[in-house]
Amino acid sequence: MLNERDVEHLIFGATILGTGGGGDPKKGLSMLLDDLQRGRKLKIVSLTEIGDDALIVCPYFCGSIAPIKKEPKTIIFKDPMIEAFNRIEKRLGTKISATVAVELGGSNTAIPIHVASVMNIPLVDGDYIGRAAPELLQSTANIFGVSLLPSVMVTEPGDVITVERFADLDEYEYIARSLSLPSGSVAVVDTPINGNVAKKVLVKDTISKCMKVGKTVMQANEAGIDPIPELVKSLNGVLLFKGIVKKYIWEDREGFLYGEAVYEGISKWKGHELKIWIKNENIIAWKDDKVVATAPDPIYVVDEEGHAITNTQLKEGMTAVVIGAEAPEVWLTQKGIELFGPKHFGFEFDYIPMRKA
Repeated sequence: MLNERDVEHLIFGATILGTGGGGDPKKGLSMLLDDLQRGRKLKIVSLTEIGDDALIVCPYFCGSIAPIKKEPKTIIFKDPMIEAFNRIEKRLGTKISATVAVELGGSNTAIPIHVASVMNIPLVDGDYIGRAAPELLQSTANIFGVSLLPSVMVTEPGDVITVERFADLDEYEYIARSLSLPSGSVAVVDTPINGNVAKKVLVKDTISKCMKVGKTVMQANEAGIDPIPELVKSLNGVLLFKGIVKKYIWEDREGFLYGEAVYEGISKWKGHELKIWIKNENIIAWKDDKVVATAPDPIYVVDEEGHAITNTQLKEGMTAVVIGAEAPEVWLTQKGIELFGPKHFGFEFDYIPMRKA
């Protein structure tokens, strides 16, 4: 059961683990604090507590993270996510037992907890990625060949689509992205699975990890300790770079934020340069034109106090710390690299393990 302090730790940590994306943490924090104020219960359960026959669904928003406000002309569904949940439960014809996060991030981790609190069910301690990722293809469900269907998609202006079948995963991505373009996002509830499948497919204990990471950084700051070494240790990561944002260019294209950030080194990195290629999230990093980190390995960008810097907040002149870590083992399989490695994003080089770069 989460209290207000737990929620702060969770959103703080989830935003770091969101690797530059994962949604707006202010919205996520506000949503969950409002749930608590309304007397709702924010319940987290481990996979071991879930019955093999329990039905679990995945609620999330799909769309670009670009900071462009798109107000719908009309609002039919004030909470499209709850509408989507109710419709998929009706379509499945059975009670949903729990929700699970599609990814880690300030908003997309909060959303399934919010939905669970409204429905008085728990959130499972895990997710489908172990970080945030730009495309619906990047889900462990797709590594294991688990169906994402049926799926319900709902927008604030009133669009409601049930997907029973798609030609391929790219088509499914296109359907969701197309729906998101007019208002900026679409509420999706998909991947209905039972507890037995969840225990095989999900990246385990990632909600607990978010809370641990957030608590570590917040407590370090409160104690006047440099939070960066504590954060690196908590992430089991490697300190890749510290610098000032020299250049940041981005565009909102096809439902994604595409960008490139260039950092000019300071301290022991003075005289060096780091570049990060972005598709909603931080995907590939080069130091002095040499690849030092690539997806699926996470690339975290934080300020000197350990606060996450999302790619909607990033600005020229900021001082930033870049940390790399190893992806969950499932993403380092042949199928994981195929779905989330550099070649998937159009680069010619292969995945390079972060600690060997």
